[in-house]
Amino acid sequence: MGLQKENLKVGMIGIGDITSLHYKAYQNFEHAELAAICDLNDQWLQQRSKEWGISKCYKDYKELLKDPEIDIVEVNTPHDVHKMIVVDALDAGKHVACQKPISTTIADAEAMIEASKRNPGRFRVLENFVFYPPYRKAKELMDSGEIGEPLTVRFKLGNGIFGSRWVPLKSEIWHLMETDRGMGQAVFDDGYHKLSMAIFLVGEIESVKGFIDRSFSYADLPAQLIWRYKDKRTLGSFDIALQTNLFTRSKYFGADERIEIVGTKGIINLTRCTGQIVDDPPLILYKEGQRYLFDDIEADWQASFTAGIRDFPIAIKENRETLLTGQRALDILKFAYALIITAKIGVEMKPADITDDMVREYLLK
Repeated sequence: MGLQKENLKVGMIGIGDITSLHYKAYQNFEHAELAAICDLNDQWLQQRSKEWGISKCYKDYKELLKDPEIDIVEVNTPHDVHKMIVVDALDAGKHVACQKPISTTIADAEAMIEASKRNPGRFRVLENFVFYPPYRKAKELMDSGEIGEPLTVRFKLGNGIFGSRWVPLKSEIWHLMETDRGMGQAVFDDGYHKLSMAIFLVGEIESVKGFIDRSFSYADLPAQLIWRYKDKRTLGSFDIALQTNLFTRSKYFGADERIEIVGTKGIINLTRCTGQIVDDPPLILYKEGQRYLFDDIEADWQASFTAGIRDFPIAIKENRETLLTGQRALDILKFAYALIITAKIGVEMKPADITDDMVREYLLK
């Protein structure tokens, strides 16, 4: 099915801080437009309505779902209420784009996947890093054999405080702690991006091990996490640290994110994403004794949101599957829980074996 001419109408449920990046993706976009917003917070509704020029405003998401003009529902609420809204939206005949992570329980994730199977609407869980242009170029280079067989993939995250925009603590606190609402920031929430990239770049995860310490008693870092890939000899790792005095140049969050991919024939270095700590090109390829600098790639973080959000309406019109399916989101959820649990009990874990009972026993007791 080719692209249709008419715009798809989008209703956004949950309009908190991050959605300013979502809104920009719908500006001057020929295939979809943001037509309605919904939030329990009257102040947010009034502010966003004025800023974005949206006249349709709802406090009850079920009223938005009754709107016959709405084709796509964006769910940008806290993780623990995703399932209720997503299932209702799919049952109402809408296409649904849910913000990552899919949920805090495996049962909720499976319920959403099942709802997508019994309804005509498509379902995807947005994770913008896989649409970041330098990362997509790295995947292209890997797939074309530029570095040979990948041997190791190392993710580095340094969380700083200075150099980025100020984010109110009340916007962050609910997902900083390991509770049934948030489940932790460094590994489960923000870490989701890196775990998603780990699968995107190489493939399925076989087993994991690792260590997670605590900063300020509850924050889940520093951490050193490692994993084996299924049916490959590639090894992955994730190094996380809280660097409170690190100046991280960023319009967004104070995150120093880097990836190094080592192959049998070469090396790929990705030097930035959310923030920019150095002036190196965003992607550097080393092979055959030469360095190739990719300094003409769009590297602003906004580009990943724009590309990722726009891909879903286009996929709907083209009648194709979206990259970030509900099943992919469930795989990442189990990957994250396996890492958190292995750090608590010191035993190698397989994401495929993770259950909600294990999560309750080791994280919520």
